[in-house]
Amino acid sequence: MAFKISDACLSCGSCQGECPVGAISEGADQYVIDADACISCGSCAGACPVEAISEE
Repeated sequence: MAFKISDACLSCGSCQGECPVGAISEGADQYVIDADACISCGSCAGACPVEAISEE
């Protein structure tokens, strides 16, 4: 099950550098996670300062 980023995202980029498979990219309004590439490791969720990332 992939992780997702909620509207609480501040676009700080903390999560992008933590993703071991490069599944996170900058979107139009906030960062987004490619569900097909996500390996559900949770590294991004731990790095998010506003807890905007959760499991789908």
